[in-house]
Amino acid sequence: MAEVVPGKRSLVTRQDGAGDSQRRSAEAGSCFVEGSIVKISMENFLTYDTCEVRPGPNLNMIIGANGTGKSSIVCAICLGLAGKPSFIGRADKVGLFVKQGCLKGVIEIELFKIPDNITITREIHVVNNTSAWFINRKPTTLKTVEEQISALNIQVDNLCQFLPQDKVGEFAKLTKTELLEATEKSIGPPEMYQFHCELKNFREKERELENLCRDKTNSLEKMKQRVERYKQDVERYHERKHHLDLIEMLERKRPWVEYENIRQQHEEVKQSRDQAKEKLKNLKEMQSPVTKKIQESEEHFESLERKIRDKAAEIKDFSQKCKQKQDALEMKDKQIEEIHQALRMKKDEEMDRQRKIHSTQKMIEDWKKELSTVTVSENLQPQSDAINNELKKLQEDRANIDSDISDLTAEKMNLEREKKRIIDRLGQLNNIMNMKEENLKRRFRDTHSALMWLRNNRDKFKKRVCEPMMLEINMKDNRHAKYVESHISSSDMRAFVFESQEDMETFLVEMRDHQKLRVNAVCAPAESCAEKLPSRPINELDQYGFFSYLRELFDAPHPVMSYLCFQYRVHDVPVGTGKTRDMIEKVIKETKLRQIYTAEEKYIVKVSAYTHLTVSTNTSLRAAQFLTSSVNTDERRLLENQQQDINNKLKSLDMCLATLFEGQRDLEHRDNGLRQQKKELLERGNRRRQLESKITVKYDSLRQLEQDAINLEKESQQANITIKEINIQKARLVTELVHLIKNCVSLNILKADLVLQSTTVAAEKNKLEAEHKAASVQLAAAEQQFHELDDRKRVLTENCKELLKKARQVCKLSPEQHLPKEFQTAFQTLPNVLEEIDAFLNEEKTRASCFTGLNASVVEEYNKQTQEIEQLTGYLEEKKKELDNYKQNIAQVKEKWLNPLKKLIEKINEKFSNFFSSMQCVGEVDLHVENEEEYDKYGIRIRVKFHSSTQLHELTPYHQSGGEKSVSTMLYLMALQELNRCPFRVVDEINQGMDPVNERRVFEMVVKTACKENTSQYFFITPKLLQNLTYNDKMTVLFVYNGPFVLERSTWNLRAFIRRRRRLGRMMNSDTLPKKRSLK
Repeated sequence: MAEVVPGKRSLVTRQDGAGDSQRRSAEAGSCFVEGSIVKISMENFLTYDTCEVRPGPNLNMIIGANGTGKSSIVCAICLGLAGKPSFIGRADKVGLFVKQGCLKGVIEIELFKIPDNITITREIHVVNNTSAWFINRKPTTLKTVEEQISALNIQVDNLCQFLPQDKVGEFAKLTKTELLEATEKSIGPPEMYQFHCELKNFREKERELENLCRDKTNSLEKMKQRVERYKQDVERYHERKHHLDLIEMLERKRPWVEYENIRQQHEEVKQSRDQAKEKLKNLKEMQSPVTKKIQESEEHFESLERKIRDKAAEIKDFSQKCKQKQDALEMKDKQIEEIHQALRMKKDEEMDRQRKIHSTQKMIEDWKKELSTVTVSENLQPQSDAINNELKKLQEDRANIDSDISDLTAEKMNLEREKKRIIDRLGQLNNIMNMKEENLKRRFRDTHSALMWLRNNRDKFKKRVCEPMMLEINMKDNRHAKYVESHISSSDMRAFVFESQEDMETFLVEMRDHQKLRVNAVCAPAESCAEKLPSRPINELDQYGFFSYLRELFDAPHPVMSYLCFQYRVHDVPVGTGKTRDMIEKVIKETKLRQIYTAEEKYIVKVSAYTHLTVSTNTSLRAAQFLTSSVNTDERRLLENQQQDINNKLKSLDMCLATLFEGQRDLEHRDNGLRQQKKELLERGNRRRQLESKITVKYDSLRQLEQDAINLEKESQQANITIKEINIQKARLVTELVHLIKNCVSLNILKADLVLQSTTVAAEKNKLEAEHKAASVQLAAAEQQFHELDDRKRVLTENCKELLKKARQVCKLSPEQHLPKEFQTAFQTLPNVLEEIDAFLNEEKTRASCFTGLNASVVEEYNKQTQEIEQLTGYLEEKKKELDNYKQNIAQVKEKWLNPLKKLIEKINEKFSNFFSSMQCVGEVDLHVENEEEYDKYGIRIRVKFHSSTQLHELTPYHQSGGEKSVSTMLYLMALQELNRCPFRVVDEINQGMDPVNERRVFEMVVKTACKENTSQYFFITPKLLQNLTYNDKMTVLFVYNGPFVLERSTWNLRAFIRRRRRLGRMMNSDTLPKKRSLK
């Protein structure tokens, strides 16, 4: 939003090419093209309090210094003709175009139209950011205004007609398709763009119908195949039904056959049961006498068995007593054996004592002999003391080394822990860098590809090359990233920074020409600006809320910082707070700063070159996108240095520890040697004392052995007496045992007689039992046969009832109903044997099972699918006819559209090529077609060549320089000028990027083209012009003055001004034309 000092007035003056301005105004009406602008009025709009502009019908040169309000006229034309703020690219809200401090702004534009001109008025209200519309002073709606403007073929959103200052660079960014559509709207007949849209719509419909027909054809083919399969299934279904009917009849007959078989079996079993019953009765009558004899034999046998048991009990009692006597005798024998064993042990013990006494005596004699050979011990104390002293010294040295090792080990562990912490932190910082690279790859894939190539090919460059700035810049506080991103352009944020111009050209040739990548690169200034001081210390700006310059908010490599200080003056742009915003007018007035950042806004301050008045523009800061993840380079550099120091210290510690461990091993070896010497000395001094002590101990042991002697003779006599007493007891026990044996023998004889009698009775009894058993077996068999037959008869009776009931149920008959004749007739054709029926039934079931997955729905589905095929066939025929109609329409519309379009582009190409030829360059315009049937891919391709050594290159946002793009854009617009059917064209400051030669050539072409008869109105806005240019009488020059000393419009006298300039010219002996004098 432009800010104007209170009391400022603005004035736009018009200077026609020649003659009387009133006469020119009277004739202008007939020269205006319908829709041309006759008058523009502004009130409280941007820099203007009030302003009125009356352009001419042909070329209008709007000239004025920067900041005076030239582009404000362009904004008024756009917004006054229902354009959106986004078309201009200055602000996103229309309320921001109202002069600061005012609540309402007004734009009024008068358009030429036959018979009466149209005046469109737009009132802009700041409060609600709304607009009120008027046509010829009468309220109306935006839609009505847009319809009126569209009827006059005014297109402020078409860059081929309306090219504001902030959109100049976007013309080269137009795609071929967008350029074609803009050209069609701008210079083509009204129906051309309509035909193009119809073709695209027809083609889209055609594509949809083709896809639909293809899909429906495929569906129809699949349905036919499915119906063919259904047809086979229907035939198989009927065949399966025949088998199922046969199976049903077999299953109905089977229970009747089963019933008949069981009934016959029942009759046979009943007859057999009656015969078994008679046989059982006869056998029971024959069995009774034998049973009585068996009972009598059993009673006699039981009496004999009782007597045998009694005798056996008496024999057992006597046998027990005999066993007791035998056990007593065995105990006595055992006592005698124990006495003999004890005596033998006494003898063995005495012999062992004698051997020990002999062995001890011999050992004492041997030690005495050795003792006699050992001399009195020599004095070994001095040698022992020397060894002890040396051992003590070694212990102290070892303790010192162990202490040093412990200290160094602890220090090493601490360093390794610190090293691990540093490595972890560096890993975190590297992860942040990886995040920044992923962000670069996602947003600018070409730049990321170039970055990968650079990292692998750094050896191809002579000097340092920095990666894209968004990777190299690291914010000290991420909250400040929005200031840096708002200050540095997006193209520079992804640009590579070179120290050498030659390296940069090598890089760009490789990237743009060879790899076809869209990348940006900049070169740092030869003289470093990274350390350049600001114009004043930051503490002088504390009172205004400023806390830092931009440079202090981030870190960057030296070339990057040098470029930013040179190009963006980051060392001299302060950053403030909300306090700065609150007192912004005071800050601008007192500090004279050109760029200012507050908490949420950016201010750009300009000073008029003529009036030295201040104009400021503020924009809201966007959220940061690239620098939110930053790495603290100081911390990273400090961590890397600390890591290197720790590695050096660890290496030194390892060397020290290796030396200490070597010394420790040497001391341990010496210690072991001294201890061995000490042990040998001790052994030499203690041998005699050991021998004397051992002899004394053995004498004590010998005396003890002599005192423990045993009297074997006395022990033997005592044992004989004890054995004699035991033998007397044994004789008494033997006498008692003989008496018991005699009684036991007599009882066994009596028992044997009873056993013989029992055996005879048992044999007779067994014989009778055998005879009875044989008869019983026969009787049991007869009884079992009878019961089995009776049970079987009962079961068969139940089975007959169940089978009869089942057979009636299968045939769906009531208990009183007989088998129908149709069933009897059908049963006669079927087998009568159950096995044959089962075999036949299994065969039919097997055949029916071969027809799996078939049911009655198959026939229904077959009929349904057949009907759907007929419907789909009719629908497909309709769509094919519709498709043929679309193809016919496309062919007709294409002929109406393409042929005029080709002729139109040929005319544009002819004029465009002529313009370039006049500049000793080459330019071509052609129709670009990728696929003749894809009408949304048609486009206009512009190819240019500015140097004889190069080839024709397509006009792109990246390949040509800024001046080359401006020249190409201007010449293309000039090529459209004579063909143009739009009422006016606006081009704002397109000559700023041109060199003087091209600017002069382009200006001459503009004058020549825009001043022809029957051409549309042309607005050319520029802050400056070259000297000695060629002008035309049909031109209109509009000078824009802005400042507090400008005369009111009512007091401005153009004729008096011209007379004064002529008078001054004559005084200066100048031959300059009046028009040219007025332009200087």
